[in-house]
Amino acid sequence: MKSKILFLVAICTLTVLSCDDELDLQPLDSITIDTFYNSRADFDGAIFAAYSSIQDFWGTSTETLSERGEYWKLSMVITDDVAADPVTSDQISIDVDNLQLRAADVPYAAVYTQIYEGIFRANLVLGNLDGENELTAEDKTVLEAEAKFLRAWFHFQAMKMFGTPPIALEVLTDINNLALPNATQEDLYTAILGDLGTAAAGLPDAWDSSNTGRATSWAATALIGKVNVFREDWPAATTALANVVNNGPFSLVPNYEDVFAFTNENNSESIFEIQYGGPQSDDNLWVFDDTHSENFKASQGTGRGWYWDAGNGAPGGKLGWWAPTQDLVDSFEAGDTRLPTILYQDGDMYFTTFESLPYDTEWSSTNYTLKKYRGEINTVPGNHAPNQQADFNNERWMRLAEVKLLYAEALIRGSGDLGVARTQIDDIRTRAGLAATTAADGDLLAAMMQEKRVELALEPHRWFDIVRWDLGPTIFGGDWDPRYEVFPFPQSEVDRSDGLLDQNTGY
Repeated sequence: MKSKILFLVAICTLTVLSCDDELDLQPLDSITIDTFYNSRADFDGAIFAAYSSIQDFWGTSTETLSERGEYWKLSMVITDDVAADPVTSDQISIDVDNLQLRAADVPYAAVYTQIYEGIFRANLVLGNLDGENELTAEDKTVLEAEAKFLRAWFHFQAMKMFGTPPIALEVLTDINNLALPNATQEDLYTAILGDLGTAAAGLPDAWDSSNTGRATSWAATALIGKVNVFREDWPAATTALANVVNNGPFSLVPNYEDVFAFTNENNSESIFEIQYGGPQSDDNLWVFDDTHSENFKASQGTGRGWYWDAGNGAPGGKLGWWAPTQDLVDSFEAGDTRLPTILYQDGDMYFTTFESLPYDTEWSSTNYTLKKYRGEINTVPGNHAPNQQADFNNERWMRLAEVKLLYAEALIRGSGDLGVARTQIDDIRTRAGLAATTAADGDLLAAMMQEKRVELALEPHRWFDIVRWDLGPTIFGGDWDPRYEVFPFPQSEVDRSDGLLDQNTGY
């Protein structure tokens, strides 16, 4: 699942296709398209390469675009939940935190590249399924479904971030004609939901233990529901989400902290999880094989801050790059048992892989520090690189708690059964040690929004909810500008498209 050999294949593909026929030579010691796409193992490797582009969303590289967790900045630091630490954050993090969004800055190019790299890799699989190979009809059905799930996943992220990004449904082979135009949102929804329909029909309900983490039919169905929530097609959203909640093999993990435990990856609540590897291949967070020219390796980790900086004398040199805000802390009700899992605060013990010590609020510019996915429960062997530069705990990208709250939203906004909607919200609150919501029917949507903020705190969903719920003017006041509803296309992509890709208004 963690294999990432197809990046080299992708480069070879572009190189071979751009060569003159008279120079179309195939070195005997090289893998080519004609020889690679043959066995099921070959196609599995190609699929895994597309998954690896999702890993790179949290990637760091000092060689290509000087990336440093760019997706974190665009999904979390920009929100009211997280602040860029003025001491340890880079300047672009601070700028994004202050809604200074510039088309020439690294985050937009980095994430855009990772998205379309993933789409390209999925399209490579789809484009080679019908060639001469050893695949059975069942193999082709499953691989087509999986590649289309991934293609839809990437297109959905592109739409959430950029509004009207291009739709890429094939591998372009004309080196002089590689640019694509903006797509309409309606065309994007049609393409995304079409791919997800194929995925839901063709993927298995579950994989065997050797394929843990691959997308399932349930993941596709859940994503159909979420896409339709964004589309505000409430009947379609309700149908898909109700199916997952009522018929899927998922259940809430009884203890909130255990949801994010390294020893509890791919648990009963997890619907789609970004798989990370371990330090056996490389312990250097700064060298990811998709963003660096070092030799390819089989796995990678993610950076969620540092555990220790001996030269600074404090854990993480004031605890990493980004800090939870007071506004986030104030949004929790008294007695909410989720808060101690989500962040460190005054009076806590702070845990590293070396030792534990009293938490010092001076380590963070906001007096709080990210703890979700970390804390004492995650100091177990195997979760951290020996040099402390990477974590290997999976990212729980979509879990049942989110689906239940999306289901509640679809019911409330679609004039559905408010009693069922309350049940979804109260299930989440009960686990957090809170009483059932007392919100009146007319206030139930606001109660759901509040519950989603605290339940999914420090997970990459808040910004997109702020935008689609039109909360920007309320949260940011006079600093808000409607152009922030979408990010700028990378200026480099606009320039190289020679007028085919239009920049978003205001950038």
